[in-house]
Amino acid sequence: MQIVLVGFMGSGKTTIGGLLSQKMSQTFIDTDETITTRIAMSIQEYFDIYGEDTFRQVETQVLAELSEKKGILATGGGVVTNKENRMILKQLPHVVYLKTDPDEFIRRLKADSTNVRPLFLSRSSEEMIDLFHQREAYYREVASHIIDTTEKTPEQIVQEIIKEVGDRN
Repeated sequence: MQIVLVGFMGSGKTTIGGLLSQKMSQTFIDTDETITTRIAMSIQEYFDIYGEDTFRQVETQVLAELSEKKGILATGGGVVTNKENRMILKQLPHVVYLKTDPDEFIRRLKADSTNVRPLFLSRSSEEMIDLFHQREAYYREVASHIIDTTEKTPEQIVQEIIKEVGDRN
């Protein structure tokens, strides 16, 4: 089985993906980790040196490769901005959009000192909310399942995904 998690940064893709993979005894793959290994530097460094467009090209290559694998796949928040990526995602049976209220993802991003997100560091909260609104239609376009994560624990979200995907399997 394969479940792909999409959503804006701070929606919980990595956290939920890790828990979901444990609960379902599946491999967990994080596209950002895969990209970091491939480019041999942090995403922030890569952004600074090569820019977002070049990063998105690498992201598309990685998504195409990983879309063939079984397991739980957490994508980067901007993966849906590329039309080719949306075409890949729409071909997959279980793409779960982790929908998060803007106030909630801003709170989560501010509290997260582990994951450095280049776009978050360079923009105000208002700009981040605008960016979310620009991307939201794309998340909905590729999703076969939409799970609202706002004010839910990671465990509640995982249970909801298992119920939703299991009902449609």
